[in-house]
Amino acid sequence: MAEQKPGSATGRLIVIIKSAYWIALAIIALMATASYILLQQMMTDHQADMRLLSLVSEQKAQSQRVVFLANAIDQAPSAEQFRLVRALEAANAEFGSNYAELKARLAAVTKDDGREEAKAIGRVLYAAPYRLDYYSTTLAANGHRLAKVLEARVAGTSTGTPKPSHLDEAAARSTLAGYTALEGRITDFTNARLDRMLSLHLYLFYATMGIIILVALFIFRPMSEMIRRRTTDLIDAHNSMAFIAVHDGLTGLYNRAFLTDHFDSLLKVAARRRERLAVLQLDLDRFKQINDTLGHAAGDFVLVKTAERMRASCRASDLCVRLGGDEFVMILNAAGTTEDINTLAERILDKINEPMDFGGATIHPGASGGIAVYPVDASNPEDLLVHADLALYSAKRLGGGHFSFFSDELRKELDHRKQLEHDIREAIAERAFSVHFQPQVSISNSSVAGVEALARWEHPTRGMVSPGEFIPVAEKAMLMVGIGRIVIEKAIAQAAGWHKTGTEFGRLAVNVSGTELREPDFSAFLFRALEEHGLPARKLSLEIVESVILDDEQTGIAATLRAIRKAGIHLELDDFGTGYASLSHVNPNEIDRLKIDRRFVQNIDRNDDNSKIVRAITELARGLGISIIAEGAETEEELNSLLALGCEHVQGYSIAFPMPGEQAGRWLEMRTRRKPRLTVHEGKRA
Repeated sequence: MAEQKPGSATGRLIVIIKSAYWIALAIIALMATASYILLQQMMTDHQADMRLLSLVSEQKAQSQRVVFLANAIDQAPSAEQFRLVRALEAANAEFGSNYAELKARLAAVTKDDGREEAKAIGRVLYAAPYRLDYYSTTLAANGHRLAKVLEARVAGTSTGTPKPSHLDEAAARSTLAGYTALEGRITDFTNARLDRMLSLHLYLFYATMGIIILVALFIFRPMSEMIRRRTTDLIDAHNSMAFIAVHDGLTGLYNRAFLTDHFDSLLKVAARRRERLAVLQLDLDRFKQINDTLGHAAGDFVLVKTAERMRASCRASDLCVRLGGDEFVMILNAAGTTEDINTLAERILDKINEPMDFGGATIHPGASGGIAVYPVDASNPEDLLVHADLALYSAKRLGGGHFSFFSDELRKELDHRKQLEHDIREAIAERAFSVHFQPQVSISNSSVAGVEALARWEHPTRGMVSPGEFIPVAEKAMLMVGIGRIVIEKAIAQAAGWHKTGTEFGRLAVNVSGTELREPDFSAFLFRALEEHGLPARKLSLEIVESVILDDEQTGIAATLRAIRKAGIHLELDDFGTGYASLSHVNPNEIDRLKIDRRFVQNIDRNDDNSKIVRAITELARGLGISIIAEGAETEEELNSLLALGCEHVQGYSIAFPMPGEQAGRWLEMRTRRKPRLTVHEGKRA
C-alpha cells in the first residue's frame, strides 16, 4: 500500500467541508430567493385583489348613482335636467367600462382555478339567484336608453310614443345585491389565496431554518472545530516559536539572544540593590574528542546532561545560558563575596564534571570555567563576557577541569591582545604579512619534493611576531581569512616566478583553515590567483587538518574541496595522527598526501611506539596509493629510521629553516644547478 502523504487526509476533509459549505450556501440562497419571489407574488396578487374589491365597490356606488340620477331628473327643475342627463350618461358609461374591466380581471384571477372560492365568483356572475352579469348588462343598457330618452325630452325633440323615463327598480336592486355578493366572494377568494401563500411561505421558512440547522450541525460545527484546532495549533506554534526564539533547541537553556536582551536589566537590578553579580563561563575540555570518537549523538547527550546539571546545581535566581557549541554561561545574581562565588563555582563544576554513562561508555566531560564579577571586573555586559572568557582560557591553560577568576594579569593580557588584534587589522589593511618557505626533500636522493608557505609578520615596533602569538588572536577575532588570502596570493606569486624561471620547487603547499574554506568565494579567489600569476594548478597543494575533514559534511566544505581537487590542485592531510579522522576519510579520491605530525617523528629511532605508529601510517598510505611526508625530522638517525620505515619525504629545521622568498629561491636554484645532496645540520633541532 502506498504511503499516504502527510496532510492529504486533512486536505481532502477541507475540500469536502468547503464543497458542502458552498452547496449549503447555494441552497440557502435559492430558498431565500424563492421566499422573496413568493413574497413578491403574494404582494402582487394582493394588490390585484384589492383592485378587484375597489372595482366592485365602485360598481356598487356607480349603480346607485345611475339609479339616483335617473330618478332625480324627473323631479329636477328644467334648468337642471340637462346637466343631470349628462351626468347620467357619464355615470352609465363609467359603469359599463368598469364592468368590462372587472370581468377581465376576474377572468385573469380565476382562470384555471378549480377551487370553490373561484367557482363561487363565477356563480355570482352567471348563476341564480344573482346573475350579476345579466343585471349589470341590463342596468347599463337601460341606463343608456333612459339617458337618450331623457335627453330628447329635455331638448324637446322627442316624437312618437312616449318612452319610460325611469329605470327598472328590480334590476337595480338585483345589481346592487349581486355586487354585494361578489364583494363577499372576492374577499373569501382573496383570504383563501392569502392563507395558501402564507402557509407556503411558512413551509419555506421552516425548510430554510432546517437547512441552516443542518448546515450548522454538519458543516459549520466541523468547520468551527477545525478552525478551533487550527487556532490552537497556531497559538501553540506561536508559543513554541516564542520559546525557541529565546531558548536553545537542544538543551532548553536560554540562548545568546535572550542573554543579550536581558543582561543589561540584570546589571541594573544588581546596581540598584548594590549587589555583586558573577558571570561564570563554562567550556567542556574534551567535547571535540567525545564528538569525534563516540559520535554526535554522544556529544548531544553530554550537552543535554551538562545543561541539566547546571540547572540542578544553581539557585532559582541564577540564569543558565548556552552560547553555542559546548560554551555555556551562568549569571549568578546576588553572588555575595568572593568566597561565596568560589564555593558556588566549585559546587557547579564538581556536579558537571561527574562521569556520564552513554550506551555503556563512561564519559568524563571535564568542564573548565572562567569568572568575572560585576562591578569589580567590569560594569557592562560585553566586558564581563570577554573577561569571563579570558579567565576560562586561563583555566584551560592550567590543565582544565577547574575555574579561574579574572585578574589584573589577565587584564594586562587582554589589553595586549586587544592591541595585538588592532595591529593585525592594520597589518591586513597594509598587506604587511610576508611568506617564508620551508623546503620538503627526498631522503633517498635529496631532491626537492616541495615547499611549504608559512605566514610571518614583522611589526614596526614589536619586531618579528611569532605565528604562535598572532594566529590564535586572529582566529578569535575572525581575521584568519584576511591573513590567509594575503599569504596564499603572495606564495602563489613567488612560486609562479620560480616556475617561469625554471627553478624546480616540487609543489607549493599552503595551509588553509576551515574558516577560509567556508567562504563562498574561496574557490573563485584561488583559481583567480593561479590564473593571474600563471602558476599551474598541479603545482599547488592545500594542507588541511583532520577537523576540516570531519566537519566538511556539515559545513559544505566537501563540495569546495571536490571542486578544488577536480581543477588539479592537490590536497594534503596535515598533522595526521593527532586528530580523530575516520579511515573512511583517508581516501585516495579525496587526499593526495598525508603529513605525519612531528610528535611521532622526533626520537623515532629510540621510541618503539612512535616507530610502530609511523610504520602503520606508512603501510596504510602505501596500500591506498597515497604519498606521505614526515615533519620535524631533526637528526640523521631519525632520517634513517624514516627511510627504513618507507617514509621518503621529510621536512624539518635541520634540513632547511623557513626562508624568505628571495633566500628560498637561491636555495632552490643551488639544488637545481648541482646534484642534490642531503646534509643534516647538527644541533639545529626545533
